[in-house]
Amino acid sequence: MPAPSWSGPSDRAMPGPPWGPPPDRYRRPPAAFVLLAPVVISLLVQVPAAIGIAVWTHVGWAAGLGQVALAIAGPLALLASRRFPGPTVAVVAALALADLLVTPDAGPPYLAFAFAIVLAVARGAVVWAAVSTVVAWVAAIWLGAVLGLSWHPFRIAATTLALAACFGIGWFVRVRRTRAAAYREQALRRRRSAEARERVRIARELHDVIGHALSQINVQASVGLHLMDRDPEQARTALSSIKETSKTALDEVRSVLGVIRDGDAPLAPQAEIAELPRLLRGVGSPDFSAELIDRLDAVPGRAAQFAAYRIVQEALTNVVRHSGATRAVVELEHVGDELVVTIDDDGSGFGERADTDAVDAVDEEHTGTGILGMRERATLLGGTVDLETSDLGGVRVVAHLPWRATA
Repeated sequence: MPAPSWSGPSDRAMPGPPWGPPPDRYRRPPAAFVLLAPVVISLLVQVPAAIGIAVWTHVGWAAGLGQVALAIAGPLALLASRRFPGPTVAVVAALALADLLVTPDAGPPYLAFAFAIVLAVARGAVVWAAVSTVVAWVAAIWLGAVLGLSWHPFRIAATTLALAACFGIGWFVRVRRTRAAAYREQALRRRRSAEARERVRIARELHDVIGHALSQINVQASVGLHLMDRDPEQARTALSSIKETSKTALDEVRSVLGVIRDGDAPLAPQAEIAELPRLLRGVGSPDFSAELIDRLDAVPGRAAQFAAYRIVQEALTNVVRHSGATRAVVELEHVGDELVVTIDDDGSGFGERADTDAVDAVDEEHTGTGILGMRERATLLGGTVDLETSDLGGVRVVAHLPWRATA
């Protein structure tokens, strides 16, 4: 049997969480940037151009102020696009139409309209954007003809393509936002699932450590009180066992709490099958004995050893607390690619109940979450835990664990 080894940080290192910040391609820009950037860019492009054109063409103060007002009104209307993307694109489309028909045919395009289309489509107001754009564009061509404005066919085609490109950009942004929202939702679900699994794991560890320790302390304390007057030496042995058990339990609880608090790997030795003789000695008493039969021809993986130790620990705790047994036998075997752990006792067993209901009844009435914890440990490694009627008359717990399980 190998000597117990001490597991340092590399042995118990926990893998990183399966969640975390989304990748760069899914990071959402700040809301203030999304809201203000189109406004600022539109103002910087349209307002200086409107002022320059008004001065250059000498249109007069009234007409010049009207041009500047139209250049300012569109970008400021974009401030409402976050809450009202549909009406906003309609208003900006009307302002763009007025700017096109009223101001001189020079200068940069009405950039606020392009931003309004993109923001509306990205936020789901596709119908608003399409109707507003089509109405404004048709009205521009018709009113332009009525007012005698002549536009080159190439300019009409280029403007149409630019408007279509704005719809394409808006749709791309919408798809990206949808994917980002789905990714964040998936990451949140993974995080919650991982947190739930971690809570179950911690609860299982504390249940095994504290439940076994308190059960063993209770048995040894009863032995000490019973034999204190008749056999002081045996009572002293029971008290020594209580001291050792409580110290071991405190060390293991500190290790678990240390991982919860700091995320550091515990410095206490990780339980292995080499520790089983000490475990069996700890549960022994004048009225109960535990025997270990080791038929292993090699050393299994670390995870298999740890799971086997905890399963034996929980099984013996249940035997001591509930079965009224006087004897338990723990057997270790290497069968194929499995570590087979068998725990038999001569206790009350399943009693008069039918075999089909016995396991569930024992699990619910006697072991609480004990059998559930043993099965969870085995399942995490790809193994199983079954309950049967023992040849000794009590309950047999049989665990099949993958031999090479290491994580």
